[in-house]
Amino acid sequence: MLNDLLKKSVVLVVGKPAEEIAILIHSKRPVNEFNVAKKMDLTINQTRNILYKLSDQGLVSFTRKKDKKKGWYTYFWKIEVMKSLVFLKGNLVKRIGQFQERIHSRESKQFFVCERCSIEFTEENALLRDFTCPECGGVFTVKDNTKVVRELNKHLDKFKAELELIDVEIAKEQIKLDKVRAKEIKVSEKEKEVKKAESAEKRRKTREAKLKAQGKPIPLRKVAKKKVAKKKTIAKKKVVIKKEVVKKKVAKKKIVASKKTLKSLVKKVVKKKVAKKKIVKRKK
Repeated sequence: MLNDLLKKSVVLVVGKPAEEIAILIHSKRPVNEFNVAKKMDLTINQTRNILYKLSDQGLVSFTRKKDKKKGWYTYFWKIEVMKSLVFLKGNLVKRIGQFQERIHSRESKQFFVCERCSIEFTEENALLRDFTCPECGGVFTVKDNTKVVRELNKHLDKFKAELELIDVEIAKEQIKLDKVRAKEIKVSEKEKEVKKAESAEKRRKTREAKLKAQGKPIPLRKVAKKKVAKKKTIAKKKVVIKKEVVKKKVAKKKIVASKKTLKSLVKKVVKKKVAKKKIVKRKK
């Protein structure tokens, strides 16, 4: 499906005979223009003219390399998938708008036709000619637009379906481009880190060389053990705090338990006193 859409975008710029060039240069690496000319059975100048027209619209890109022996440049071409799809979408949106206008005019206006000559006129032009044909002198009749509107709607539905397919391919291509950009950003960040480390190492070496030349002692380099020690101390502190929290919880539980036992003992003593009082009353 993607190849068909790329072919259509190429056809819009350079015509049907050159549509195969879209597939030949649709690859991960740019393709040598001489190889393209061979496969298309064209001269190198004809191939370049096609590629330059596509390049003017931004549908293809190129890189060039100089031949050390011969001294001339060889061009390597690659199709820009996203730009080609966007170009095709823009063209299709225009065509959809044109068809919608035509359908609207057919549904809202009257058209007249000469049945002998099969010439169609708008209402204004028919009025200017007194509803008579300038070729044969026959009288115009009102044209039935139902068939025309039906055909226009069919074409419009096809264009809308194709537009949906283009949107799907654009979304897929956008995902690929986002992945490539993310990789490029990671690589650039790593390169920056390496350059910083290299520049820092150069500055350190120049400082040490100056100190040696001046006969001064070279300071020892800082070792990154302190960070580990800090981490260890933080971990120890956390463990100590946790132990204290656990101890406090246990102490609270003990206090609660001791309170409950005291309450139970008090209840028992009260019960015993009440029982003794009852016994004494009965004896009396």
